[in-house]
Amino acid sequence: VQLQASGGGLAQAGGSLRLSCVASGRTFSDYSVAWFRQAPVKDREFVAGISSSGASTVFADSVKGRFSLSRDNAKTTAYLQMNSLKPEDTAVYYCAAGPQYGPTWAINYPYWGRGTLVTVSS
Repeated sequence: VQLQASGGGLAQAGGSLRLSCVASGRTFSDYSVAWFRQAPVKDREFVAGISSSGASTVFADSVKGRFSLSRDNAKTTAYLQMNSLKPEDTAVYYCAAGPQYGPTWAINYPYWGRGTLVTVSS
């Protein structure tokens, strides 16, 4: 499955952005989707994941209560809504797809899109 992430940009602290991840090539509804992020000189970290049906979501503690994740299987798109943004949310955000819901290790996701940069100013 091919993934393309978009929606990044510059936001002020306290603001919002919505990232989209559009899939093509395989049956989107067969895969869970996750978002990871990587800040400069830091390791890639799990942000959020959603099950193939969209019924279940999981979030990293650092974003819990601020970020939400949804998907529209008919549009083969997943959305990461980011509210109450903080400067520490600044990173390149990647969407990934895999057969299992919930893993927080990047190795569990065989399909990746190119990242989209999110910059949050204080």
